[in-house]
Amino acid sequence: MELSAIMSPANYLGKNSSYSQAITLTNRRQIVHSSKLKYVRTTSPSLKLPPVTTDCDNAEVIDARECKGKEWIHFVGVGGCGLSALAMLALKQGYEVSGSDMMWSDAMDALREAGARVYIGHSELNLRKNNGLVPDALVVSSAIRGGNVEIFHAESVGIPVYKRGAWLGRITKGYNLIAVSGSHGKTTTASMLAYVLDAMGDDLTAVIGARVPQLAERNIIRGTGCNFVLEADEYDSCFLGVTPQIAVVTNVDWEHVDMFQDEEAVKTIFRKFIGQIRVGGHLILCGDSPVACSLVNKTGSGSALPVLHNDAFQISTYGISSCNDWHALSISPNSCGGSDYQLLHKGHHIADISLQMPGVHNVLNSLAVIATINALSTDEKNFLSSIASLKLRLQNFEGVSRRFERIGTVRGCHIYDDYAHHPTEIQATLQAARQRFPFQELVVIFQPHTYSRLAALKDDFAIAFTNADRVVITEIYEARETNLWKINGRDLAVSIVGPPSEFVPSLIQVLEMLVVHISKDPDHETVIMTLGAGNITSVGRKLLIELQHRLL
Repeated sequence: MELSAIMSPANYLGKNSSYSQAITLTNRRQIVHSSKLKYVRTTSPSLKLPPVTTDCDNAEVIDARECKGKEWIHFVGVGGCGLSALAMLALKQGYEVSGSDMMWSDAMDALREAGARVYIGHSELNLRKNNGLVPDALVVSSAIRGGNVEIFHAESVGIPVYKRGAWLGRITKGYNLIAVSGSHGKTTTASMLAYVLDAMGDDLTAVIGARVPQLAERNIIRGTGCNFVLEADEYDSCFLGVTPQIAVVTNVDWEHVDMFQDEEAVKTIFRKFIGQIRVGGHLILCGDSPVACSLVNKTGSGSALPVLHNDAFQISTYGISSCNDWHALSISPNSCGGSDYQLLHKGHHIADISLQMPGVHNVLNSLAVIATINALSTDEKNFLSSIASLKLRLQNFEGVSRRFERIGTVRGCHIYDDYAHHPTEIQATLQAARQRFPFQELVVIFQPHTYSRLAALKDDFAIAFTNADRVVITEIYEARETNLWKINGRDLAVSIVGPPSEFVPSLIQVLEMLVVHISKDPDHETVIMTLGAGNITSVGRKLLIELQHRLL
């Protein structure tokens, strides 16, 4: 094998990979050698999908049993949500899988149980077997920085090294790819889409960057059809490694401030992503997001409403506004704690939709799913014939771990956890909490995630908690950063506008404070909501156990 540098998503598509071309696993669980093969997507009884033909140049099929050995893929940073899903998919596709990370995670437990070799710590010993064999490729998480010993060793012995985006481009190339992107909401939207399609009978493959309780493998689906649903992440330009047939953009906001210096930089990377859509493909865009709409050209002038236009692909919009192709009317809370609404397409009533999940943002997520499934359908008549099945699947979808996740209830205390770590996400989550719990006391515990994000967005964070009754800010979860900004959680706590707020640095102190507060009046209706992308997620479960011990 030739020496390979780490391939970035930006240069992947313009280069021939140094990864061995002799053997690659396909969506038919077969091994492909150089020749020619075409795949035609399988269809489901409830959702007729048009046959999509993909070309694998010079492919010759050999059954996996005839091969003398499996390809071995090693994942560096395998404990994270993004890479653990790719490792699990590789296992299910028949690869031999190993991986390493600096800290153990639940995802590594699942990988080990599924047959992967996983290691704590990075070492060149992780890349060797007793028989002298080394991995056929390394796949590297975006969280891994330069100087990693495994990457250095792989490069020194000629093992190809792929960043996550380049690997995604490789494994999705033979599929009808539906890439769900956006600054916020992409995880729930991709999960909902994958769940609904799977439940409607489509034999798809999916990779999600979070745990989805209703999926058998939690963060992946391993199908044999040609559809591939991917949560497409803009961090580290990861989504530029793929070329979708359908791209969904839920919104565009200034996020990942450590990577993008301003909103314009975020817009630039999303424009590049949209430019990756295959000719004849489809863009599903939230028309309520002005920044997202600014990514594409508009036609129309004077009194006429502008129309989004692109010569290379179709565009469909969705949102609350009636200007969108797909929009929601008469949104109202339902008895399940979620939302009901009327679905309209270009002004015509299509169906009444009911969701278990609260919040306007989840109405938007469901609209994105509906618009995408319509784009996958053979024609409007076929879509309308499957609307009853689609409605049922949307109603049955229970959500994603760490997205308004119910941890448990003890007496009058309801404990929830959410991944929200950006002002926009916090506002959306607390709006959903108020929808479900309009009269209960809402106590929010927020752990800021990264110094750079808090420094850049502190003013937006300060006004994001207006729906709370009380706010507790912890110390910042530093993740991959050092504190160059000399900022801390107290700086945010003193700037919160609206509800009373306080700074409680450690999670242990937070837990003790909450136990005391709730134990004083255990039947008082209180909602405890932990927010953040760090280890704040552990607080809710520890609180539940402590309250059960004390109060039950």
